[in-house]
Amino acid sequence: MSRSSAILRPLSAVGGAALGVLEFVGSVGYLLLDAARAAPRGLVTGRGRRLGWDNLWAQMVRVGVRSVPIVMLVLFCIGAILALQMAPTLKEYGATDRTATIISIAVFRELGPLVAAIVLTGFAGASIAAELGSMVVSEEVEALEAQAIHPIRFLVLPRVLATTVMMVCVAVVADLTGVLGGLAVGNAFLGIPPDKFWKLSFEAIGVGDFATGMVKATVFGLLISGLACHLGLNVTGGAQGVGVATTRTVVLTIVALIVVDLVFTAVFFAVGL
Repeated sequence: MSRSSAILRPLSAVGGAALGVLEFVGSVGYLLLDAARAAPRGLVTGRGRRLGWDNLWAQMVRVGVRSVPIVMLVLFCIGAILALQMAPTLKEYGATDRTATIISIAVFRELGPLVAAIVLTGFAGASIAAELGSMVVSEEVEALEAQAIHPIRFLVLPRVLATTVMMVCVAVVADLTGVLGGLAVGNAFLGIPPDKFWKLSFEAIGVGDFATGMVKATVFGLLISGLACHLGLNVTGGAQGVGVATTRTVVLTIVALIVVDLVFTAVFFAVGL
């Protein structure tokens, strides 16, 4: 009996953890589904039901516009680092010019959307979770419900829309800045003229490369906003709970971004994109 218990206990723990993960994923999915259902009414219908365009623009500025400088700095440095790291090896094969090709493909398909999403997690995810968590603790969400204002339409929808749209926009900026970082190093240290670098870069990039990056960016935006809103609206324990929710948002979102990116990359590789 004790032997069977020793075997079943780890299996039970693993099964409980798996069910917990599935329940969490399902909760986030239902939240995004509710936001999608609220979108037509919030964007189209008359006064009193709209989410408020001023609120949406404010969220887009807070989430996306203010993150652009740090995203550009990070991607410029990453592009420069890639050029410096690859140059010695490529020089041995007389293919230094291929630095532009490799950087462009890597940034547009992978690094641009992923790094921009990680940076946006700090700007958008943490702030959304803290803001909604504070509203829950101070009972502002209950006050909205008492006034017949749907929290999903009023609080979640504008944040999901703003994060998703700005994630795509920031990813485009990140792609161009990453290539620009490689160009700066290529021109200064590798002897690659700027016009040649740009020519090789855009010859290497196809529509599929750009499209895969934008698909990833869109899903990353939904993931960041969905996790942040879910964790923020489920805060318990007062101010301490707000801090815990903010920390969990950043950690879980970064892990989820990398896992989802791996899945997308594997799928695109399998279908030949």
